[in-house]
Amino acid sequence: MSPRDPSTDSTIGEQEFALVRHIAEAGSASVGEVADSFGVARGLARSTVLTMMERLRKKGYLVRRSASGVYQYRTRVPAAELLKNAVGRFVDRHLDGSVTPFLAYLSDAERLKDHELRELEDIVAKLQSRRKGR
Repeated sequence: MSPRDPSTDSTIGEQEFALVRHIAEAGSASVGEVADSFGVARGLARSTVLTMMERLRKKGYLVRRSASGVYQYRTRVPAAELLKNAVGRFVDRHLDGSVTPFLAYLSDAERLKDHELRELEDIVAKLQSRRKGR
């Protein structure tokens, strides 16, 4: 059985997503490292962290390899792609696929930092360029 595409899996919870992001940002990590850097702050036992990591591996979010007798886990996709996929799932699931409410939220300029506004302007320019290319 091949692992599911993590971009389409809707069974990941908030804490699991936080764990996947944590590992993605670390690059790779052992269960012990994740238990120390992620689990302790959340009151999670090492065994709970291991269970979560194995569940996420079975769902296709994590892969592991043995290095010096210890499994090192990493995400199947980069952190930026994880976030992009999560936003896409949120828009599909909670906004019926419409980005208009999301854009209305972003239009609250007080929430956007200067670099985020520049990134948004770049995205709009890219979208306009693609549309002109059709």
